[in-house]
Amino acid sequence: MFFNRHSERSDGVYRIDKIEGMKVLKFGGSSVVSAENILKVKAIVEASPENRIVVVSALGGVTDMLVQACTSAANGTGEHAKILSEVEQCHLSVAKTLIKPQNQGHVLSELKVLLNELEDYLQSIARLKELTPKLQDYVLSFGERMSSFLLSEVIDGAVLMDSRHLIKTDASYSNAKVDFDKTNALCKAAFAKLANRAVLPGFIASTVDGDTTTLGRGGSDYTAAIYAAAIGASSLEIWTDVDGFLTADPRKVEKAYPIKHMSYLEVFELSHFGAKVIYPPTVHPVLAAKIPMWVKNTFNPSAAGTLVDAEVDMTSKQPVKGISSVDDIALLTLQGVGLTGVSGISKRLFGALGEGKVSVVLISQASSEQSITFAIIPQSVSAARQLINEEFSAEMELGTIELKVEESASIIAIVGENMKRMPGISGKLFNALGKNGINVVAIAQGSSELNISTVIKKVDLRKALNVIHEAFFLSGYKEIHLFLAGIGLVGSNLLQQIHSQKENLLKEHRLKINLIGIMNSKKMLVNTNGIPLDNVKGELEVKGASLNAAEFTRRASEANLRNSVFVDCSASADVAAMYEDMLKEFVSVVTANKIACSSEYSRYQNLQELSRSRGLKFLYETNVGAGLPVLKTIDDLLLSGDKIVKLEAVLSGTLNFIFNTISEEVSMSKAIKLAKEKGYSEPDPRIDLSGIDVLRKILILGRESGYPLEREDVVVATFLPVSCFETPDIDSFFAAVEKLDADFEQRRKALYAQGKRWRFVASLENGKAGIGLQEVDASHPFFNLQGSDNIITLYTERYNALPMVIKGAGAGAAVTASGVFADIVSVVNL
Repeated sequence: MFFNRHSERSDGVYRIDKIEGMKVLKFGGSSVVSAENILKVKAIVEASPENRIVVVSALGGVTDMLVQACTSAANGTGEHAKILSEVEQCHLSVAKTLIKPQNQGHVLSELKVLLNELEDYLQSIARLKELTPKLQDYVLSFGERMSSFLLSEVIDGAVLMDSRHLIKTDASYSNAKVDFDKTNALCKAAFAKLANRAVLPGFIASTVDGDTTTLGRGGSDYTAAIYAAAIGASSLEIWTDVDGFLTADPRKVEKAYPIKHMSYLEVFELSHFGAKVIYPPTVHPVLAAKIPMWVKNTFNPSAAGTLVDAEVDMTSKQPVKGISSVDDIALLTLQGVGLTGVSGISKRLFGALGEGKVSVVLISQASSEQSITFAIIPQSVSAARQLINEEFSAEMELGTIELKVEESASIIAIVGENMKRMPGISGKLFNALGKNGINVVAIAQGSSELNISTVIKKVDLRKALNVIHEAFFLSGYKEIHLFLAGIGLVGSNLLQQIHSQKENLLKEHRLKINLIGIMNSKKMLVNTNGIPLDNVKGELEVKGASLNAAEFTRRASEANLRNSVFVDCSASADVAAMYEDMLKEFVSVVTANKIACSSEYSRYQNLQELSRSRGLKFLYETNVGAGLPVLKTIDDLLLSGDKIVKLEAVLSGTLNFIFNTISEEVSMSKAIKLAKEKGYSEPDPRIDLSGIDVLRKILILGRESGYPLEREDVVVATFLPVSCFETPDIDSFFAAVEKLDADFEQRRKALYAQGKRWRFVASLENGKAGIGLQEVDASHPFFNLQGSDNIITLYTERYNALPMVIKGAGAGAAVTASGVFADIVSVVNL
């Protein structure tokens, strides 16, 4: 050990001559909560001769127990005796486990002295029924005094030192202010003589008169930083229960990950806005003294941890370093015409709050000067209201100023030094929140551009943190939360495809799809923890409740999950009626159900506008052509400035299958039955045979092409008599068609003799639409259409000589499900 003759003053923190080769280590309550954990601490400390100064918090949970004991004693409930017994048992158990039997007498005796003194003070509080801040500080000091004593007995060669002899403060009990001149001088004298290791209690200090004070909750970090700065330590290590500073709170954001390097200012901002890893005042001493600080994990010491120093990595492509939150705040707004153009309002407002010791967390003011909004902790609302009412009583009587209070709010802050002069950060933040239905109540950003803070409703906090994390951090994966209606052929195929692609989606595309809700025509089930994809029908049958569409929507809204998508694989009008409510609750909609988009044009328009205005997706590519990219192609053409002049299409895979299948061996009625058996047709094939399905598709194509078509605008020519569609049930329908089999076979032979085939064609030209059976010869592009394939020919202003042709499988549960799957993925990949 030697001294480097160098001294400086910076930001009011005096740095003494540097003592080389010393590290300061601090261990929090979770690191010393049990005997097992204390052995981990021992191993870490003894691993390097540089680990010289060890600062320790109270054993995990003990400080809270001591606070409860003080309160109980002052209130006369008598619970303090029981709490004291728990504190005693906690410490004695650790001592008996860790200390060799031959040495236990001394250790247990010392602990008993401390515990007896603690009991005396609690009894005094109980008798007086009074608890002063000074007395509470002294009672709380026992937690760190006992833990540091225990640790000094466990670490080889360690000596116990009392922080109250080294750190001197004023008499602001419970949050004392440090006198750095006196403190640094005492530290220099004490640590210059240190031959081995010292263990010291964190959190506690004393006045110049020797009265015990505390440095505020979390003050053990601050204690360690004071020592590190005072001696010019080679580094400060904060040992906790996480692998360093994380990009967000892992209890709220599962995909949060450790940050390798941060600047002092970034750490200070994140700590101020709720990050619990480091107590905010800790940063000041090490920043002033330029001491590098590491945040490490006691339970994973080999992890790299986070290095905190003065350097800023300007080459980083990641502008935001971390996200933090203050979970529960109240938002107060002073507003009215009495603020406009009047000087001194802010001084009066914050002066009154300062006099009343009300701490302000955030301030936001509009340039109109008609309001000042600020955030405080909920416990201060009553005091703040009284102080403001008194200060502005005259204006309030005149009605020119009023105070508005909003509770149950949260602050989210994104922090990063590389945010400076980086355009688009705010836009990305508010876009991520907006498209997930999260309203921003207030905004604050300083000219340093280091921090953007937003105030939101507390109920949206977890969702907001996750969507912001997904927006700014590319690690981990994105998640989609599905609410699925319909588990028939298409729905079941969709679930099978998602299940089989689960690992590939996560590995190759960093995408995880969670099934949260499921409903069929009779039952529904919502589980925010997820429904197993390999047993959906079983889960619905066993755990499902009776179907209630409104309740299903309410629960989707109540789940409040980011990237929520309602998927309709049914053919139900009742399910289609749910879309508006889902979109209003900021749930995107993906549908294979054609009913909504082919209903009244005004409703079609409303669904489009509703999704756009909320930044959501309303996707229905499979409404036409199953998995074929028909609607997307038309949309791209129109976006590029082209215009659809004419289109012709075979849009029913069912009807194309039927007309390709009928032959001498397969009659019309039998071909229809085959289509139903293979899943090409609707459960009720009359829908396909009547042309309703094709009518819906041409309506959608026309609307997507820019024509405001209504159903009555489409000319429909059916190829079966109306009487077939008036049958009471499906069996009667098939019986009616069987009577027509001979006639169809005669017509088919005559048609084939001419080298022609039947195709059920939908057409649109200059805004006029029609559907009907046509005879096509070998020169027509529809002639060789196989199986259940669809074909669409698009004539546009650019494709006017030869049309654009889209052709492929246009029916079947698997291809339709794949189209729905693609729409689901595109919700988050835009």
